[in-house]
Amino acid sequence: MLDYKLLEAFASVIQEGGFERAARALHITQSAVSQRIRQLEEAMGQVLLTRTKPPTPTEAGRRMLKHCLQVRRLEEDLRDNLGPGGGEGYVSLAIGVNADSLALWFLDAVRPFLLAERVVLDLRTLDQEETLHLLRDGEVAGCISAEAQTVQGCRAEHLGSMDYRLAASPGFAARWFPDGLSLAAVSQAPMLVFNRSDTLHVKLCRQALGASPEEFTAFYLPSTERFPWAIAEGLACGMLPEQQSTPLLADGSIVDLAPGHVLRVNLYWHAWNINSELLGKLGRCLAAGARELLGP
Repeated sequence: MLDYKLLEAFASVIQEGGFERAARALHITQSAVSQRIRQLEEAMGQVLLTRTKPPTPTEAGRRMLKHCLQVRRLEEDLRDNLGPGGGEGYVSLAIGVNADSLALWFLDAVRPFLLAERVVLDLRTLDQEETLHLLRDGEVAGCISAEAQTVQGCRAEHLGSMDYRLAASPGFAARWFPDGLSLAAVSQAPMLVFNRSDTLHVKLCRQALGASPEEFTAFYLPSTERFPWAIAEGLACGMLPEQQSTPLLADGSIVDLAPGHVLRVNLYWHAWNINSELLGKLGRCLAAGARELLGP
């Protein structure tokens, strides 16, 4: 049977980003943390952790981390179910969520759950096509993803969708797209891009033009909240979700560069397929909130 004192040290090193921080979190010395990791690796007969800055788990280490966090989740559920005094502190749930969902609807959807339960969230933000990696590696208990395919040992539920349009200010459109959207124009005009994993603009161009430029003049802006401002101010064109584009289109602050073309991104809730009451409550609350906020 695994020594969970060793597992806890291993998980803390990954989650805290180093041996020294893990030692502070566990209230033991750094040498004690190192010794526990070494004992765990000797017991398993393989290296579980690369000694980099920050330390990263090996393939075997990722499986071990996932197991450790799932056991912790089940133990916390058991403690909560023991009744008064069983669980007096707050429980932390690590969740992966894409930036647009976090900025526009996620917290509103899970608000009833957070008010009813003694839970705090450890939110990790990545692109909606990347969050599933966090779940696969055991770093989060659940995530919102654009991928419908489930990860082994997990379950998935469709939440709804977000519609995106390629938008620009009227002045920007007149300057860069006097003859309308084209491959040549879209490759030259400054294009707002959230980060290097963001491909929404590429997909919209393929839908509207049948192809996408090999290169864009990328203006990287990793802030969902500032995207509408930057576009309305004429700094660049970019993809906006319907929640942000609709009022700006209505008052004339922006125009649709590809009328009739909307990029629909389906979103799914993926979570560990374990008998966790708390994780189940979060999933049900999230699904109900998403139906209300995103539509059927």
